[in-house]
Amino acid sequence: MKVLVTGAAGFINGYLIPELLAAGHEVVGIDDYSKYGPLTRSYDGDPAYRFVQGDAKDVRLLGELAKDCQQVVAAAAMIGGISYFHRFAYELLAENERILASTFDAAIDAWLAGSLERIVVVSSSMVYESATVFPTPEGAQATSPPPVSTYGFQKLASEYFAKGAQQQYGLPYSIVRPFNCVGIGERRASRDSDVMSGNVKLALSHVVPDLALKTLKGQDPLHILGEGSQVRHYTYGGDLARGIRMVMESPKAVNEDFNLSTATSTTVLELAELIWRTVHGPDRPFNWISDEPFEHDVQRRVPDVRKARDVLGFEATTSLETMLEEVVPWIRAEVEAGRL
Repeated sequence: MKVLVTGAAGFINGYLIPELLAAGHEVVGIDDYSKYGPLTRSYDGDPAYRFVQGDAKDVRLLGELAKDCQQVVAAAAMIGGISYFHRFAYELLAENERILASTFDAAIDAWLAGSLERIVVVSSSMVYESATVFPTPEGAQATSPPPVSTYGFQKLASEYFAKGAQQQYGLPYSIVRPFNCVGIGERRASRDSDVMSGNVKLALSHVVPDLALKTLKGQDPLHILGEGSQVRHYTYGGDLARGIRMVMESPKAVNEDFNLSTATSTTVLELAELIWRTVHGPDRPFNWISDEPFEHDVQRRVPDVRKARDVLGFEATTSLETMLEEVVPWIRAEVEAGRL
């Protein structure tokens, strides 16, 4: 099929687009390079890939690009680490709503014209920010208190866009919720503020690259936000891309939502020690110290992954150790190149 992917230069799409191309699909990507600046990708020269530099809020442009596509992946958004959530609390909400409205307007027009078959909404585990049931199943976003952060609230709104367009216009949808994507290729956003953790400026305000950066720079003791008891499910970008592709290809996924995640829980402290051992080896003592956490540092984010497994046959199988074997050398190379 032919797919329009918004936010094509984004982190997860750096895994999703080659996954779609490898599966034989044709991809049109749109991005305005507002987050990182111009990027080059290994698949830029693929004959099945076309990149358009443009604004996802331009509904006329999106309409032109979507009119002969079978699916639209709505992935464009202002997004960053936890410090980014605080600094741009209003803009995250307002800008992402504008992007969504434009994307859905174009998708609805293409659906009514008879070409588009489905829109795929890239939501977030942050819709479960206030969840009290663990593991958290699909559907809990409707029964939990609303997310506290504007980012989580806006991601929940993206799911209501899908349901509203389906209810009023019949537009089929699929919703995917990635959990804590880990991989290479993400850089500091051009508008990121400088956030210090001990004597080291944070890389991305995402826990894996930031802990890797501090460890590589020799920070000892290692600074950890909070007590380190926060539970996350670190999921490899390649696994997430495969899961999203499986959702896109499955008729069973129409008008359904899926948690896409590893089934393995890891505390931040466990992650920190694993990164420490990856960088320093087994003999150097692991020393750490707690810093004041951010306000929206959710303590538990634990998904129920059975639906994706039972309906799609999807499981995220890449271990955290394997992810770090890829990420730590990449962070080291970024440091040596002066980009982090």
